[in-house]
Amino acid sequence: MSLLVVSPGKDPKAWVEALKEQHPGLNIYVYPEDHDKEEVEFALTWNHPRGIFQNYPNLKVIASMGAGVDHITSDEELPENVKITKVVDERLEEDMGTFVLSLVLAHQRNLLHYRESQINEKWDPVSYTRNNDVKVGILGIGNLGQSVANSLLKNGFQVIGFSKHKKEFENVESFAGEDELDDFLGQSDILVNMLPLTPDTEKILNKELFEKLPEGAYVINVARGEHLVEQDLLAKVDDGHLSGAALDVFWEEPIRDEHPFWKHPKIRVTPHIASVTHPNSVVPQIIENYERLQENEELKNVVERDKGY
Repeated sequence: MSLLVVSPGKDPKAWVEALKEQHPGLNIYVYPEDHDKEEVEFALTWNHPRGIFQNYPNLKVIASMGAGVDHITSDEELPENVKITKVVDERLEEDMGTFVLSLVLAHQRNLLHYRESQINEKWDPVSYTRNNDVKVGILGIGNLGQSVANSLLKNGFQVIGFSKHKKEFENVESFAGEDELDDFLGQSDILVNMLPLTPDTEKILNKELFEKLPEGAYVINVARGEHLVEQDLLAKVDDGHLSGAALDVFWEEPIRDEHPFWKHPKIRVTPHIASVTHPNSVVPQIIENYERLQENEELKNVVERDKGY
């Protein structure tokens, strides 16, 4: 049995080295080098070419290099009998919590405003709201969302969470299902989108949703660019209903040179760096699943394909 690494546009060297260190006898192929497709039963991938896995008759597992799996599930030509796994990693969760907390604090203390003031050589103090008077809504509160919630709670913010099904977290008020979405949105002074990308959640950050947020709400998107209707966001920021936004993910990455987000004074842009997978941190769980496959044991972190996460 062989493992195939497929990561076009991403240097696989660190992944291959970590895999060999964890499992010295492992036979590894790197796409698109020549290899025997019939030998491959396990694939490790990020943004594979669409339809490629149809060419592997004995493939049993497709493992994502990161927590997200929409880059896999969006391929309409995936073999039906292949299992998909995702990464669950404490380091990723901690990094995400730290990043979102940084964005929330920067907004609370008006740091983007002061950066603009400095550029314009303008002394312009403005008032701020204390942390414990601000309610942060986490839209899609799973493992990563819980880490974000913990970071916010430690810093005195009120936190509420929304998910498809009811979840209970200490000190976090939980909302679930379509019937409770409006109530959740109406209380979110800052909205953090952490939803998985599925056909149901694509373009969910739109004009209708934004208008249900409180006047002056702030939007943070660290999930996927495809969640956001960009023109709707621009319109609601420009008309004053939203105070601004921090965006780490986009429909097209990198965003084009002339994109209106670049120079917008109320929109913060970062280059998809909220939480970056480190091979040495996650390869042990990849190897564990590889060995479980060999022993016909149940795999860990398997994605429910009908849900998309």
